[in-house]
Amino acid sequence: MGKRGNGEGSIYRRNDGRWVGEMTIEGRQRKFVYGKTRREVQEKLHAALQEQQQGIVLTGTARQTVAQFLEDWLENSQKLTVRPRTYERYAEIVRLHIIPVLGRHKLQKLSAQHVQAFYTKKVNEGLAPSTVGIFHSVLHKALDTAVKWSLIARNVCDLVSPPHREGFEIKPLDAGQAQQLLLAARGHPQEALFVLALATGMRRGELLALKWQDINFTTGMLQIRRILTRFPGKGYVEAEPKTQKSRRSIVVAPFALEALKRHRKRQLEAKLKAGAAWQDHDYVFCTSIGTHLNPSKDALDVLKKLLKQAGLPDIRFHDLRHSAATLLLSEGVHPKIVQELLGHSNISMTMDVYSHVLPSMQQDAISRLNTVLGSYDEEGDQRAQA
Repeated sequence: MGKRGNGEGSIYRRNDGRWVGEMTIEGRQRKFVYGKTRREVQEKLHAALQEQQQGIVLTGTARQTVAQFLEDWLENSQKLTVRPRTYERYAEIVRLHIIPVLGRHKLQKLSAQHVQAFYTKKVNEGLAPSTVGIFHSVLHKALDTAVKWSLIARNVCDLVSPPHREGFEIKPLDAGQAQQLLLAARGHPQEALFVLALATGMRRGELLALKWQDINFTTGMLQIRRILTRFPGKGYVEAEPKTQKSRRSIVVAPFALEALKRHRKRQLEAKLKAGAAWQDHDYVFCTSIGTHLNPSKDALDVLKKLLKQAGLPDIRFHDLRHSAATLLLSEGVHPKIVQELLGHSNISMTMDVYSHVLPSMQQDAISRLNTVLGSYDEEGDQRAQA
């Protein structure tokens, strides 16, 4: 059978009986597909021609490796569009984990089998399924960009199954344990930090970036306008909250306001003592010279010591946020209010994270319903007897 014009493709049978489909890409490079029957080859050729028409098969990128693409993706797509800390995590995952295993493959030749083997390798090396799941998310995002740029026809990450991620078990303090922690913190220079964490559910970065100008003691309101985050090469710096929902106003409980007032008095005394060495950044929680606290040494390490002193279980700083939310939900506060307090983007996130509280909430709701409607049964019996 004669060949058709460039870009139209042709089909013929070889001497060994195998069918071949041939097409020309951009007038230069030839692409071949093979099959046992003419129909099989026709279907493959038709699919390849459709991809060419959609701009998917590009000769200029045929030799590009996964490593080359990912480096370009990091520098030209992510560096200016994501937060510095996020970019740093992406770069670490790409350069330390993905490229060493998948980087040598041609981008257009990367298969689902390659990616699945990569996940298996990482799990066999001892990494947690949740960690490998993060690798999957980063690679998926990068390949989505490759699809948008018409460098590949489809995202092979859609065809694989990342390792099953066990649900992370949060460890909130109950009401009694929270009181024990606050008693242990009483009189500590950072007492108000832990009081505010349990009273508001604020994130550590939000607490450490909080300034006195953000607190209105008259109205009892607090505004979250910034976070303290680590910037590559610069250490910890102030930055915008991660999402619009994270910028929020919070009503502060009276007991927390009183703790803040005591804290401010101690801070003014420290400022006088520091004299000229004091750096006025207006931080609520700061060092003896006014600079921001170190999230690990001055917040997490202190928490660990207080927990041990109070005889409480070892928890993360972020579990103070979980404790605040769990206590509020357990007391019957509407999940929508808790969502707004925490700065979650949607209520489903709140309910997913704190699903462990739902059974007790349901029991309480049914008890209230029984109180409202249960009396009909008694009235029915009385009427029957009458």
